[in-house]
Amino acid sequence: MIVAEHFGFVVGIDTHAKTHTLAIIDTASGGEIANETFPATTAGGNRALSWILRRTDASSEMVLLSMEGTGSYGAKLRQQASDAGFQVTEAPIPNQRLGRYQGKSDSIDAARAARAVLGIPMDRLPEPRSGQNHMALRILSNARRSMARERTAAINALTALLRIVDLGVDARKPLTVSQINTIAAWRERDEEFGTRTCRREAVRIAKQILTLQDQLAENHAELEALVQEVQPALLEIYGIGPVLAAIILTAWSHAGRVRSEAAFAALAGTCPVPASSGGTTRFRLNRGGDRQLNKAIYTIALIRMNRDPVTRDYVAKRTSQGRTKKEIIRSLKTYITRQIFRHLNSKGSMNGNLGVVPATG
Repeated sequence: MIVAEHFGFVVGIDTHAKTHTLAIIDTASGGEIANETFPATTAGGNRALSWILRRTDASSEMVLLSMEGTGSYGAKLRQQASDAGFQVTEAPIPNQRLGRYQGKSDSIDAARAARAVLGIPMDRLPEPRSGQNHMALRILSNARRSMARERTAAINALTALLRIVDLGVDARKPLTVSQINTIAAWRERDEEFGTRTCRREAVRIAKQILTLQDQLAENHAELEALVQEVQPALLEIYGIGPVLAAIILTAWSHAGRVRSEAAFAALAGTCPVPASSGGTTRFRLNRGGDRQLNKAIYTIALIRMNRDPVTRDYVAKRTSQGRTKKEIIRSLKTYITRQIFRHLNSKGSMNGNLGVVPATG
């Protein structure tokens, strides 16, 4: 059974920071009943849901909401709709080529989001990312990336300053934690004004680095506690720590959202893309999918290649067979993706050697 046969109406929702635009489509005729814009506030969300029930004259069970940005601008409205008994699905990615010929506006995008799901089978209807734990993992992961970038920039700035001005620190090599602690503890000295200014700036940057290090440590502890609560067995997989587990769980969200191993591989961008021509059969790396998830799986592959004896033996074997490093990593990423998906969809933890690699592929 497809969506158009199960629901009486589909509401497409184009979400933005200030407003949400809704378009109601009658599944029987495919015609647009109404199109309206509401403020992106709690009150505006309540008005929008009441407007849907009033214009469709149907119960919430007969209406499907196809919403863009369920994990960002539409997160509040998604929660309100779910609490009110509406089923919410993630709107499919819009066809850019189609939009080029049909034009683009909030009203058009909302109607397009609704019509895009009419022919989708019910068992393949995408479920939105949801839950407070998912949101917390996402926020903590984003905050960690921001703090890590800021810390790297601060270290680079301090290193450049120490290499330009002689403040008594050998900065030819990367700065150590001990050196940064020493710089942060410097006091005012009786020096020439320019040198004193540079020393004061060095102290400020060093203290900023130490503050960010403390914040990153606190962030790591919070991530570990949250992962232990949501999916503790994920940490048993070789190469996965709290930070990588948080990225994986953020993309996976909850059981049922990703319907198969193939879908999860597509989400992770680890399924090889055919690039054959004529008598040549080959595959290339997938550049699509969730790039943060892809990066996490790549990191796991590198950790195993450097530390896991079984994986190192596998790499040596495939290298002797003429495989390049990129091809080996691609095979490892495919296997790791499969392993993670099976683990997330099992009730218990995985059995056996969690660092094992495939014999072929």
